[in-house]
Amino acid sequence: MVDLLKTPAAWPTILLERASAPDPTDLDAATRAGAFDALRRVIRNFGATATIAMISGVGLRGRGGAGFPAAAKWRLAGSTDAARRYVVVNGYGADPATATDRFLLERDPYAVIEGAAIVAFAIGASEAIIAVRADAIAAIRGLEAAIGAAEEAGFIGFDVLGSGHDMTVTVRPVQGAYMLGEETVLLKALEGKRGQPEQRPPYPAERGLFDMPTVVHNVQTVATLPWIVRHGAEAFAATGTPDSPGTILVQVRTPRGDGIAEVPLGTPLRNVVALGRKLPAGRTIKAILVGGPSGGLLPPDLLDTPYDFEPLRAAGAHIGSGSVVVADDRACTVDLARLLTRFCANEACGKTIPCRIGTRRLVEIADRVADGRPRPTDPQLLEDLSADIVASGLCDHERLTTLPLASGMRYFRSELDEHILRSACPAGVCHPIAVAAGAIR
Repeated sequence: MVDLLKTPAAWPTILLERASAPDPTDLDAATRAGAFDALRRVIRNFGATATIAMISGVGLRGRGGAGFPAAAKWRLAGSTDAARRYVVVNGYGADPATATDRFLLERDPYAVIEGAAIVAFAIGASEAIIAVRADAIAAIRGLEAAIGAAEEAGFIGFDVLGSGHDMTVTVRPVQGAYMLGEETVLLKALEGKRGQPEQRPPYPAERGLFDMPTVVHNVQTVATLPWIVRHGAEAFAATGTPDSPGTILVQVRTPRGDGIAEVPLGTPLRNVVALGRKLPAGRTIKAILVGGPSGGLLPPDLLDTPYDFEPLRAAGAHIGSGSVVVADDRACTVDLARLLTRFCANEACGKTIPCRIGTRRLVEIADRVADGRPRPTDPQLLEDLSADIVASGLCDHERLTTLPLASGMRYFRSELDEHILRSACPAGVCHPIAVAAGAIR
């Protein structure tokens, strides 16, 4: 398990409030610490309509990377006429190098279960599914044990807390690729179908799992709900920023290791990076990869960028999987962007031409540049092809695949030009073919 990084005492603790419990599946200890108080309050005092209004009022945004308002999904799903509705919690954790969601599932399964139950009650769903990677054995076993204890205590299952509302919560191990981070792909996988994205609209909240209204949330989104109900809207609004209240889990990685921290949204990227382990002596920051494999490469002079949805997008990155990777001066941004693009292209489902062919062409161009076989038109070709993929892509996976190279050209163009014009890698990482001056055609 990844270590928990030390954060300033003034920072609020919402998601990791019970993360230090000796036994995360101990229901008695969890209830003494407040578990299921929020569900009880929602059912007995608020009701579905008031619960949705409260979450809408506090401005909770999805923690899965897109930052979509949570209550908007609830309203759409709850108002769509259907025989049944579903809640799906995406705990797959598609980024193979990031464990934020798995950490939360293992350290506080009751927060996830209670949050899923609150969503189910609010939209009138009788079934909530927590999707977890099939190889996350500890998380699966912990969730199953916690669900069993919660059912026995009457917090979920038949006639929840005497409300007359039946609500089952189940764990579904799923196995697949990076694409499962996209909600429509995950729903197809849960149906036993090929994991490929669907055209939207209609959105899953209207027609999702088995063509029924489905609210799909990230693990951190639902785990935030019990805290909001218990502590109130004002306490939640006091954290983060006015447009993005609350906290989010971030995994900070440097050449000396990595760890997970709970960070208020809007925190300067500089302060997030400072939580990680120090760089080796004599080394300086060259680039910060924000957002995982499909994230953006940002230069050190953007370290004051707020770690928030819109500011990061404007800078050419995104929150994504919650990964922040610090590369020191030994790294080559051209080679790093090439490796990230290749990973995303290999993980693409290939349903559309921009996905199947466009992303592969990006990799081929990057390979040419790094191997010393560039063409003078390659930078313009990268820009044009990236713009075409973004404009015509079916899902965010293919659109975001362009980010590593696009941000690399935007902020580290001189290093790209060294590879193209002089067949040289300033960092000494790439070993391009020596080409005589004027021989490039």
